[in-house]
Amino acid sequence: MSTKIFVNLPVKNLDQAIEFFTQLGYEFNAQFTDETATCMIVSDYIFVMLLTEAKFQTFTPKAICDATKSTEVLICLSCESRADVDDMVRMAVSAGGTTYNEPQDHGFMYAHGFQDLDGHIWELIYMEPGAINQN
Repeated sequence: MSTKIFVNLPVKNLDQAIEFFTQLGYEFNAQFTDETATCMIVSDYIFVMLLTEAKFQTFTPKAICDATKSTEVLICLSCESRADVDDMVRMAVSAGGTTYNEPQDHGFMYAHGFQDLDGHIWELIYMEPGAINQN
């Protein structure tokens, strides 16, 4: 069985978060969706649980980070091309997100990203084929 990853993120307004990520082309698993949470499908093995802050708080004894002021995690997703990186950033900004830096071209890797409505940073990268040694 392959390992799956479930990233859990607190959101201030679940409906707005769902609308934002829907505009970026993501779908949600209705089986894990209610008024306090939803399961965003990133790939067959990657899921993001968007949880209301009250629901998220039930999973941790620590205070919830305000992602507009502090960084608790950097989420980095690979894309199929440089154009896909740019397209996703454009869609995010159009849906109400913001950028936090300029695109970075490292030759073998191209990166850019956005902040979602709650300030979580989503990095997007395109890596040239063969750039990663898979040994």
